[in-house]
Amino acid sequence: MKGIRRVGMTIGLETYLLLTVTGLVAGFVDSIAGGGGLISLPVLLSVGLPPQVALGTNKLQGSFGTLSAVVNYMSKGKTPFRDIRLGVPFTLLGAATGAWAIQRLNPALLNRLIPILLFAVLIYTFFAKTLGYEKRKALLPRGLFYLIFGTSLGFYDGFFGPGTGSFWTAALLLCLGLEMTQATGLTKVMNFTSNVVALAVFVLGGHVLYSAGLCMAAGQAFGARIGSNLAIVNGARFIRPFFLSIVFLTLARMLYTTYLA
Repeated sequence: MKGIRRVGMTIGLETYLLLTVTGLVAGFVDSIAGGGGLISLPVLLSVGLPPQVALGTNKLQGSFGTLSAVVNYMSKGKTPFRDIRLGVPFTLLGAATGAWAIQRLNPALLNRLIPILLFAVLIYTFFAKTLGYEKRKALLPRGLFYLIFGTSLGFYDGFFGPGTGSFWTAALLLCLGLEMTQATGLTKVMNFTSNVVALAVFVLGGHVLYSAGLCMAAGQAFGARIGSNLAIVNGARFIRPFFLSIVFLTLARMLYTTYLA
């Protein structure tokens, strides 16, 4: 409970209720298109948690929502085992390296580079009207794809984080030619992998407020179940608008915090 002592704050019933509802909404959005952290992290900061504790607590609650979505997508056959078998080890390695590196390096360079890459994803996806509606020919062999993107996006999520889900979905659509629902399901598996690694780092550092994180986790798991069910049933026509909106909001937030704040 080192993180709680470090925070040195008392959370009231109203705040717990706010955090539960926030977790539900964030889990719903994240299970469809990623970007739940855009909702949950600002709320954790607004109730008075120091930035490192807010980040660690966010990883705790987010892991529950991602796990709930993963179980749902897998039970409906939307996450092929061969992709999980190839992607998880590379993502785990990348995330562990990134979580180690963030403690030693300045993320300012990535902070300025990522908005440019997100903008490219947004523009391409917006104009590629049929992207995600049907399977396409893969541009890379699966093994090479996961070697490149598993290690690099795992590293990025462990090192920095914002926009990881958007990059995963875009990479799976563009390079493996998956349809939108499968790409979203696999994104959740890879996100969960890198989240758990990052969470372990925050726990070891004592930067997790467990009472707040577990409260939000209850809402996350429920919201993620609802959102993933809707995504599975409705497919690309439902996921695509969410995906574009989340990429846009992530881009806007990063541009503001990087260049204007």
